[in-house]
Amino acid sequence: MPTDVHCLVETDESSAVIRLTGVLDRAGFDAVRGALLARLWQRPGAAIVDLSRVRIDDPAAQDVLDEVHRVALDWPAAGLLVFDPAGPPNLGTPVHRSLDAAHAALRDAPLAAVLTADLPPVVAAAREARALVADGCARWGVPELAEPASIAVTEMVNNVVAHAGTPMTVRVAPRDSTLHLAVRDHSGRRPAYAGLAPVTSTGGRGLLLIDTVARRWGSTPLPDGKVVWCVLHAEDETLLRN
Repeated sequence: MPTDVHCLVETDESSAVIRLTGVLDRAGFDAVRGALLARLWQRPGAAIVDLSRVRIDDPAAQDVLDEVHRVALDWPAAGLLVFDPAGPPNLGTPVHRSLDAAHAALRDAPLAAVLTADLPPVVAAAREARALVADGCARWGVPELAEPASIAVTEMVNNVVAHAGTPMTVRVAPRDSTLHLAVRDHSGRRPAYAGLAPVTSTGGRGLLLIDTVARRWGSTPLPDGKVVWCVLHAEDETLLRN
C-alpha cells in the first residue's frame, strides 16, 4: 500500500505485520498515519509495525506511532506493537527489539472477541446494529451495557444514514470490563459536538446521547472516510443503578 514517494506501508492480509520501507520524514507522516489506521480497521486484532527497513529522519515519527497506538486502544479489537531493532524504548507504543519477540507478545495476548456487520445507509440499519450489540453484551457477560450501548450505536448509525449516506461497518468488542463500539463510513464529514442543545432545538442531540452514556468517544479520519467510536464501562452502569 503506497503512501508517500519516500515511505511505503506494505501489508499482507495473511500476516499481522505491517512493514515500513524507505525514508519517513515529516512530509510523509499524515500518509503513514492514514495507512496504518486503515490497516488496523481492515483486520481486527493487534498488528506489528516493522521499522527495520525504514529510516526515520524526524524524531516526531514516534508521535505518529503513539497516536495510532492510542487510537487502537479505543477501537474495538485493535492494537499496535512496534518492531524496532535500533530505536529506544518509549512510554507510548510497546516496542520490541526482535520480530520474534513481537510475535510472542501477540501469541501471549488473548484472542480478540469481536462482532462485525456491514450495513447499508438505511433507517433499518439501526435495528440491526442494536441486535449486534445485544448479542455481544450477552456473549461477553456485560448485560448491563446492552441498553447504553444500544443508545450509542443507534445514534452512530443514524448519523451515517442522515449525513454520510454511505455503506457502513459496525464493530463491537469487549476489553476487560469495557465495551468498545465503532461505526466506519466513507464520508470525510466529521461529527460536530457543541455541547448541550437548546431546549428549543429539534435535533442535534445524537452526540449528546453518546457523550452521556460513554466515558470516551471520538471520530478518527481515514483516507476514505472516518471511524466514530466510543468506550463504555460496566462500572459506570453499576454506579448509576446503586
